[in-house]
Amino acid sequence: MGRSRRTIPEELLLLALDPTTGTTAQPQSLDLGLAGAQLVELALAGRIAPDGDRIAVVMPRPTGDPTLDSALELLRRRGSPVRAVHWIGGPRLGLRQTYLSHLERCGMVHAVEGQMCGVLPTTRYQATDTAISREIRARLDSAIRTGVPPDPRTAALAALAHAVGLGKHLYPGNEGRSSRSRLRDLIRHDPMGGLVAHAVMDVQNGAGAQPRRSAQGVPAQPRGGMARAAAH
Repeated sequence: MGRSRRTIPEELLLLALDPTTGTTAQPQSLDLGLAGAQLVELALAGRIAPDGDRIAVVMPRPTGDPTLDSALELLRRRGSPVRAVHWIGGPRLGLRQTYLSHLERCGMVHAVEGQMCGVLPTTRYQATDTAISREIRARLDSAIRTGVPPDPRTAALAALAHAVGLGKHLYPGNEGRSSRSRLRDLIRHDPMGGLVAHAVMDVQNGAGAQPRRSAQGVPAQPRGGMARAAAH
C-alpha cells in the first residue's frame, strides 16, 4: 500500500483533534473507532471482507503499513472469521497514541509538552498543516450538503465519525442538528463502513461484552471487553 494516500484511521484521528485544545474529542469511543477504521482500510486494500456480521481474511499479504499489518496478522491468527463487534470490543490499549505518534513522525502533527495543575506532565497535539484537516472536513461537508453519494472512503469515514460521536464536535449546537442527521444517514453508502460503524455503536452499548452461547447452550466468555482509552 502506498503512502501517498492517508488511511481512514489517520483521517478519523485528524477529524477528532481539537485545533484549540490539542486534545482528541470522544477519546474512549475514538479508540473503538480507530480499530474499526483499520478494518475498513484493510477491506479497501482487499485483505479482508465481510462474511455476514463477521470479518474474514481473504488475502494475508502485508499492506506495507505496520499498524494495519499488525491488525491483519492478528485477524489471520484467529483462523476463522471473527465477529466485528468482538474484534472492535477487544483490548486496543495504546492504539490512539500509536496513531498520534505516527502522525507526528509524518509531520502532520507536533507534540506540545505541558503540565496539568503545574505538576502532572501532559502532551497535546497540534496539526502542523491545517489544510489537510480542512480538506478532510470539506469532503464530509460536501457529502452532507449536496446529497450526492460519496466515495467509499468518505462514506466509511462519515459512518465512523457518527459512530464515535464526533457529530457534535464537527457540527455543534442546534444549528448543526440537520448536518448531524445527514452525517448519520451517510452510513448507508458503504456496506463495510456501515457494518463496522454499527459494531462500534454496539460495543459502546455493551453488546461486545455479552456472553456468547456455545452449541450446548452454555455461556461462553466474550473475546474482549471495552477498549481502554489510551492516555495522552
